[in-house]
Amino acid sequence: MKPDEEARLHRYELPGGWVVLVGRTDRDNEILSLKIAAPNDWWFHVRGVPGSHVILRARAGEDPDRGTLKQAAAIAAYHSKARHAGDVAVSCTRARYVGKPLGTKPGTVSIRKESIIKVRPSLPEEGSVN
Repeated sequence: MKPDEEARLHRYELPGGWVVLVGRTDRDNEILSLKIAAPNDWWFHVRGVPGSHVILRARAGEDPDRGTLKQAAAIAAYHSKARHAGDVAVSCTRARYVGKPLGTKPGTVSIRKESIIKVRPSLPEEGSVN
């Protein structure tokens, strides 16, 4: 069985054809972050609050604009315990900088080279698929 068949994920399509994948459980988050995500994909998670791991799929030779990164961060905020908060700080890094500390529970990761994006939790208005 392929890793993406083992994980139950939310999937959203953003303007411009960018694809966002969201884990539903700790196990799904771990599979998404460590097995499904490619090294150049973008990884998001709300800082200091339980929530889903979110991946923005990279495209060869093309970087997402700031608006696309903010939309993916807003999806991460929405799929967290901070869903009803105002502005939320979301960590963002390339998936290559996400790792699993030894002996930690499913869904626990460590990240390096993060940047912070402040957004209001929201989902894309159209193009979402579950």
